[in-house]
Amino acid sequence: MMRKYQIATIAGDGIGPEVTQSTIRVLREACGSNVLDFEPFEGGAAHYRKTGDVLPKDTYAACRDMDAVLHGAAGLPDVTYPDGTEVGNDFILRLRVGLDLYANVRPIKLLPGVASPLRGFDGGGIDYVIVRENTEGLYASRGAGIVLRDELAFDTLLVTRAGTERIARFAFELARKRHGAPRDGQARVTVCDKANILRSYAFFRAVCTDVHRQYIDVAIDYAYIDAMTVYLVKRPDFYDVIVAENLFGDIISDLGGATVGGMGIAPSGEIGDTHALFQGAHGSAPDIAGQDVASPLATILSGVMMLRWLGDRHEDERLRQAADAIDAATGRVLAERRAVPRDLGGQASCSEVTDAICQALAAA
Repeated sequence: MMRKYQIATIAGDGIGPEVTQSTIRVLREACGSNVLDFEPFEGGAAHYRKTGDVLPKDTYAACRDMDAVLHGAAGLPDVTYPDGTEVGNDFILRLRVGLDLYANVRPIKLLPGVASPLRGFDGGGIDYVIVRENTEGLYASRGAGIVLRDELAFDTLLVTRAGTERIARFAFELARKRHGAPRDGQARVTVCDKANILRSYAFFRAVCTDVHRQYIDVAIDYAYIDAMTVYLVKRPDFYDVIVAENLFGDIISDLGGATVGGMGIAPSGEIGDTHALFQGAHGSAPDIAGQDVASPLATILSGVMMLRWLGDRHEDERLRQAADAIDAATGRVLAERRAVPRDLGGQASCSEVTDAICQALAAA
């Protein structure tokens, strides 16, 4: 009997419901109606505003117990805690810690038909993955920073050997599975840090170097965070897998996304040893919510990541083939300009992009 997968589905805030529904349509078109069971749950800033609870117990239990989590978007700028931090971010941060989603995976790939703002890369040549440590770093200080007498404030940067070893192993294992950097085909992990200034980052680099001894078939490379912002603009084709502490990985993944068309086309996965959550890397964009103008591509491509993760985890070739089919259909739609969303220079609505990808899947 063919396995059916339960997907905890949290549409969330702003454009979240629209892009989530688009993704469900595409995934069902690619997989058939009896492979994925999407079960909706509440959570996020709007739910907090109504109930005072950003992550209900039943939502957390579903995320813990089901096969994977699909999330639309979280956060509304005007819904904050008394300390000024956004409630929506807390929704994701709680899940990261509770489910131990230690690897934030951000593919940066220039898709067919998409113009890069980088001269010389419109024909391709950008295809790397940023692996961001997701439970430590500066963000581990969430809710624990100190403000003294309204005169000074500080947060703590946390780097542990165990946490760094496992994110480094994740990065090297990923590099082994990929096809190398576009420039030279070399499997390579670049360690992004600020080891020349701060001991915590020097320690991060040293631990990554220790782990590399188990992966001598993969090259290791190093870059300081300030230099990396230059390199990702001037030589993005050199990179294969980049591993970084939480804050630095957060920053450079947005920069990378901009070089391949913007956050509306940037997928992400938050992955642990036994659980995973998938969502577009963009925000909730409440200013365009409900207008059918948001791009669903980032969430659809996050759904592709989910299929591949489930397919690998359960040795289910159906899911891997469905993921490949969606990738190919999305590429055809963009390359042939059948339905190009507004953030990529077209005029297609969210539903029109979704329709076009579903039609391309049906015609394949």
